[in-house]
Amino acid sequence: MVTSADGSAIHVEVYGPEGAPAVVLAHGWTCSTRFWDAQIHALSTDHRVIVYDQRGHGGSPAPALDAGALDGGGKGYSTEALADDLEAVLAATLGPGERAVVAGHSMGGMTIMAASRRPVFRQHAAAALLCSTGPSRLTEEALVVPLAPGRLRTRITAAVLGSKAPLGPVTPVSKKVLRYATMGPGSAPERVDACARIVHACPRGARHGWSQVLASLDLEVGLRELRLPVAVLVGTDDRLTPPRHSRAMAGALPHCTGLVELAGMGHMTPVEAPEAVTAQIRELTLTYLGVKENEEAGA
Repeated sequence: MVTSADGSAIHVEVYGPEGAPAVVLAHGWTCSTRFWDAQIHALSTDHRVIVYDQRGHGGSPAPALDAGALDGGGKGYSTEALADDLEAVLAATLGPGERAVVAGHSMGGMTIMAASRRPVFRQHAAAALLCSTGPSRLTEEALVVPLAPGRLRTRITAAVLGSKAPLGPVTPVSKKVLRYATMGPGSAPERVDACARIVHACPRGARHGWSQVLASLDLEVGLRELRLPVAVLVGTDDRLTPPRHSRAMAGALPHCTGLVELAGMGHMTPVEAPEAVTAQIRELTLTYLGVKENEEAGA
């Protein structure tokens, strides 16, 4: 457990050999460290893989929920809290001067944007992957409600994503709903099941609390302050953060290394297309944490 700036406990897991190139993985809303199991398995043979549960998810307790914490500027449920937690993880798991590739999916990508100007992040992050994410206008741009863009669709989307209703057990019906909203139509049944079990395990309070932060999200400044190499990846059938977000991010980033659009994939790309996501992370580590750089650092 790592202690964040406000005293919150953050659950962290570390895999792979000491001294190997480091990768830090930040999961998205309603997910957990288990969302990255495929990447952990593939990368930990020759990388040190650091994963953590966002506050209120998995093994990280939820902060107290109060109205003052939902304005995006306070502690508890806020983008500042997300940045605090990432900095705490980086400081606790990386040595002085050690750098890592930081990959974030959905809210994890937003965490990276929120931390872009933080000194600990800038000290330790060598490159980043923004995976199936966006910096602002999430409810306005989401396609989970099959209506034309406008105020009505935005209101209904906000109500659906911000619902306090319990998700209940994983059933064939709930898996169909999840696949429609978050995954591509051709997603393998076992991957739909894996995502459903992860999402349904998220506590209702944390799911609602973070939904309120995401509804008013504005990280456009943080996006433009990401002054490190950044790759962007998205599924073409992503309904939660449609490709238009990724295309705009690729254009706004000071140093975008490339935009990858995965045909037929939805929002849950690390589970839906694990090989493609792992390949992007590995390419960043080879380029920005390669043997040559490590040898020079040790000289």
